[in-house]
Amino acid sequence: MRSTGGGYAGTVVDARGDADVDVDVVVVGAGQAGLSGAYHLTRAGLDHVVLDHAPRPGGAWQFRWPSLTYGRVHGMHALPGMELTGADPLRPSSEVIGEYFAAYEDRFGLRVRRPVDVSAVREGDGGRLRVETSAGVWSARALINATGTWDRPFWPRYPGQETFRGRQLHTADYPGPQEFAGLRVIVVGGGTSAVQHLLEIAEVAAGTTWVTRRPPVFRDGGFGEAEGRAAVALVDERVRRGLPPQSVVSVTGLPLNEAVRAGLASGVLNRLPVFDRITPTGAAWADGSRVDADVILWATGFRAAVDHLAPLRLREPGGGIRVEGTRAVRDERIHLVGYGPSASTIGANRAGRAAVHEIRRLLSRERAVAPVL
Repeated sequence: MRSTGGGYAGTVVDARGDADVDVDVVVVGAGQAGLSGAYHLTRAGLDHVVLDHAPRPGGAWQFRWPSLTYGRVHGMHALPGMELTGADPLRPSSEVIGEYFAAYEDRFGLRVRRPVDVSAVREGDGGRLRVETSAGVWSARALINATGTWDRPFWPRYPGQETFRGRQLHTADYPGPQEFAGLRVIVVGGGTSAVQHLLEIAEVAAGTTWVTRRPPVFRDGGFGEAEGRAAVALVDERVRRGLPPQSVVSVTGLPLNEAVRAGLASGVLNRLPVFDRITPTGAAWADGSRVDADVILWATGFRAAVDHLAPLRLREPGGGIRVEGTRAVRDERIHLVGYGPSASTIGANRAGRAAVHEIRRLLSRERAVAPVL
C-alpha cells in the first residue's frame, strides 16, 4: 500500500518499536479516504492508529506526473474540516496536495505512523484482528482499509508483448511529455489519463496512435448531482454483487473541454480499436494494418490494493469483495473506504464518516454483551 508526498516532513512519526499494540481501530493508508476516517475516529474518541506505506504525507497524489498541475486536477474535494484555499493552479498537483495533506495531519493531530508496510490482516485472538506490519503487530477490533489502487497498475497481456524492442511503461510511471520528444508513441486506454497523456505527448512526439478496447464516450454539457448519483449507483451495484469495482470515471464518460475538442479536431484523439498483437517494432491488427512505435504507454488503469486482506477470505466468486455501504459483507469488522463507489475524493470523505459510524455501533454492541468479571 502506497500513500504519501508533499513538503511537510514534520508530520512523520517513526513507527519502529511499536509491536503487539492493542487499539480499537487500525486505519491502513493515509490518502484522502484514510485521513477522512482518522478525522472522524478522532472526533469520536476511538483509540486508533493510522499506518501508511510511504515516508511523507500526500496519498497517491505525490506520484502524479509533474505536468499534472493543480489547475488540471479533476474534482479534488477538500478533506473534512479544512478547505484547500489559495493554491496556485500552475503548481504540480503532487506538491499542492502533498502539502495540504501534511498540514491537515498537523492541524488535527493525526499522528500517522510511517513508513509502515502492512503485509497481512488475519484472525487474531478473542475475536480481534491481527495486523502484521513491517513495524510489528497491532491487534484491533476493527479495521478501515484505505489503500486505494496506485500500487496495483493493471498491465493487460497481448500476443508478442515480450518481443517489443521499444519501451513499455504504465501511467503509474509516466514522467511527463518531455521524454517522448521525437518518438512514435502508442497510448493504450480509454480514460481521462490516456487523453491527458495524448494531448501532452502529441506536442513533442514524432507521432501518436490512440487505441482502446471500446469506443470512447465523450460527455458534452454539465455533470450535476443527479448524473453523479447515477454514475456512483452503477459502480455500487457491481460492488454489492461481489464483482471487482470499476472506477466512477469509467461510467461518466470523458468531458468535452476545450483541449479535448481541439484534440478531436486535429486528429490526435482519432481512436483506433485495440491491436491484435504486438510486434518487435510496434503493433498489428487482424486486417493486416500495422503501426510502428518506439514506446507503448499503457494507460490501462489500476486495481484495488487489497492483497493484504487475503487471509480473511473476503473475496466473492466474482472476484471482488462484496460491500454494503463500507462494510465487508463477510466480516463486519472490515470497512473499505475509497473502494468502488467511494473512490472519488468526495466519496472517500463520506465513506470515512460512514465507516466510523458503523464501527461505533459495532464496538458499542460488543461492550454491551461483554461479560462482567
